[in-house]
Amino acid sequence: MKEFRYKKELINHISNLKKKGNKIGFVPTMGALHSGHLSLISQSLNENDYTVVSIFVNPTQFDNPDDLEKYPRTYDTDKEKLMNLDEQIIIYYPLADDLYDGDVKSVPFDFDGLETVMEGKYRPGHFDGVATVVKKLFEVVQPDFAYFGEKDFQQLQIIKKMVEKEQLPVQIIPVPIFREKDGLAMSSRNSRLTTLQRAAAPFIYQVLQQVRIMFQKYDITELKQFVYAVFKAHPLLEIEYFEIADKKTLQPVSDKKKCNKCRAFIVVYAGDIRLIDNLEL
Repeated sequence: MKEFRYKKELINHISNLKKKGNKIGFVPTMGALHSGHLSLISQSLNENDYTVVSIFVNPTQFDNPDDLEKYPRTYDTDKEKLMNLDEQIIIYYPLADDLYDGDVKSVPFDFDGLETVMEGKYRPGHFDGVATVVKKLFEVVQPDFAYFGEKDFQQLQIIKKMVEKEQLPVQIIPVPIFREKDGLAMSSRNSRLTTLQRAAAPFIYQVLQQVRIMFQKYDITELKQFVYAVFKAHPLLEIEYFEIADKKTLQPVSDKKKCNKCRAFIVVYAGDIRLIDNLEL
């Protein structure tokens, strides 16, 4: 297994691989790897000659310094999981100053409105940080294909838009949400849940499933009222927002007749831990 910390060395290594006609797959992560990450990596391994996995807790996408501080960092465990999956995986574990050339800050992007709703509304500047680091990672890794999970569906659409606008030579591959047996969407943040919070968290997916059933008979206003009411009554989970939005534009939809492949999006707090999920309707 090859590990790289400095981008110049990785750029040279990938360039040599590509000169020989090899296809490069890429899975960017912030570490604390779980089965959801491993499903992305496995797909890349199956579809490419070489797969690069980056492990980097990117400071520019955290609007809350406490969240950045508490984000789990488990490099040794992550490396072991990757070794068990495939010893040919290339790990990129960058230093922030090296990746950002000593200027660790995000640059502004225009995503045609994708960034102004939902996560963008509640976490100002978040997607500028995401796009900044992903673009830098793409420039280093030079992937042919990059794999992103649909749990962060808005982020997925943002990355697609960034690739389109910047005309980057990489194809974005979406991968369905990987869930625990009880339905909870896998997330690195789940490891921070208390026993009680972890037992309560599958309620989020249960509500989304109920919304999908109710979507056939109820209008969107009634669905929102239902969701906010059930979480208001929950002793451990507090809703931040629930939205039904167009899958492509991510704009909120108030009339079901205007729903063209809509998705339900939800963010819920368990204590200070922020959990997100979404489901196609």
